[in-house]
Formats: sequence, C-alpha cells, structure tokens
Amino acid sequence: MPEEKKITERDNALFEAGIKLGALYHQFIGTPVSVETADELETAIEQSVSLQPWVSRVKVKIDRKKIRARANEFDYCELRGEMLDVTVVVRYKTVEVHARVKYEEELDYPLMRVEKVLMK
Repeated sequence: MPEEKKITERDNALFEAGIKLGALYHQFIGTPVSVETADELETAIEQSVSLQPWVSRVKVKIDRKKIRARANEFDYCELRGEMLDVTVVVRYKTVEVHARVKYEEELDYPLMRVEKVLMK
C-alpha cells in the first residue's frame, strides 16, 4: 500500500490556481462580447476572480481580432476559449503560483498550465 504523504502548501497553491482558471473559464465562456464591450468584460472577469481566496493578481486579455472574425450581424459573438489569454497569480501561505490559460494554435485548444511556482 502506498505511503500517504502530507499535503503541502505547494500542493494547495497549485490546486487553488487550477480551480481559479477552471472556474473563470466555465463561468465566462459563452458570454456575449463585442469589440466595444471587450474592455468591460476583461475588467469584470478580473474583478470577479480577484474576489476569490488567495488570488493576488489577475490579467485578462480578449483577442479583438477573433471577436471581429466571429461577430454576427448584430456585431457581437459569444466569448470562446480561443479568445482568452488569462494569467492568475495565487499566493497561498509561502507559495506563489503563476498559472495561465491561453489558446495554443498547434493544439487548437485553450490550454491551462502552471507557468511558475515561487517560494516566498
């Protein structure tokens, strides 16, 4: 039987970063967006995510070119994963995790990943 190991601060910080990205992705995908409202949607996502425990920074960028390419006759579309580039920084006790969701052309997929882990 495998030995049970203690869950570390690093484990918790990584988990929290992943939860933040997954939650924001599934909460906001499908939101109506236009080039004119993209700034406000970026701000709304940043402010919403920043309310959650241990979030120290959030930066959201929505690709305006992709909005224009998908806009319907009413000049808006639904937010899609391919439009997002989001960085979340989570600080849990002595650990800081920088995580990101960004569309990867070669995978044709909005990939979530840990970019770095710092011990503070």
